[in-house]
Amino acid sequence: MRLLLINANTTAAMTDTLVTAARRIVANEVTVTGATARFGARYIATRSAYAIAAHATLDVYAERGRDADAVVIACFGDPGLLALRELAQAPVIGMAEASCREAARRGRFAIVTGGVGWITMLEEFVAQIGLSDLLCVVRAVTATGGEIAADPKRFERILAQECRAAATQDGAEVVILGGAGLIGIAERIASDVPVPVIDCLAAAIRTAEDTWAVPGWMQEPGARPVETTGLSDRLAELLSRRSGHEKRA
Repeated sequence: MRLLLINANTTAAMTDTLVTAARRIVANEVTVTGATARFGARYIATRSAYAIAAHATLDVYAERGRDADAVVIACFGDPGLLALRELAQAPVIGMAEASCREAARRGRFAIVTGGVGWITMLEEFVAQIGLSDLLCVVRAVTATGGEIAADPKRFERILAQECRAAATQDGAEVVILGGAGLIGIAERIASDVPVPVIDCLAAAIRTAEDTWAVPGWMQEPGARPVETTGLSDRLAELLSRRSGHEKRA
């Protein structure tokens, strides 16, 4: 399987970190490549940056995704997830959706992330995927995911504290550590938290591998052709034709 990670943030170093982490997780027969958004925020922390990132995600897929067997939107919050599922010829997995669904199978869950602006955005996201009844709380440290990614060890203690509080004060039975800038921290703080801690990239990769393994996989119905102006040539081409998803034998 050829797995493409799309980093909707514009920080290439973060893409490198995601790819390195993913290659430690995937099965031997999976190859991993990464692609970084051409435009938008260095690290998404606002609604406006998130909206731009959805466009950037489609743009990256149009340029780099044609040969992918599966795609992971490696940006917690999954900008452009449903739109890309409409267009892509491969399974499209979002880190937020995959980790929330995995957590919900275990019980009531919490999300711990970086950047207080994400609290309401993630509450709304969980509502959109129909899991609000199982969400205990979204907790966020004041540092953004970009700041955490620049010096992750500095923030491990405070992230562990928030995860413990989600379990002991908010009743979470499992905690998601969410954010591209927080990848790898879950494993290092797990022993300090009394409930399981999910790494969102690992959850997305597990979902991608499981989805690809299902014979006759089928996602969203193909999109109708759309006439556009001002987009990149590759994205305009992708939108101008019917996607026409086909079942894989």
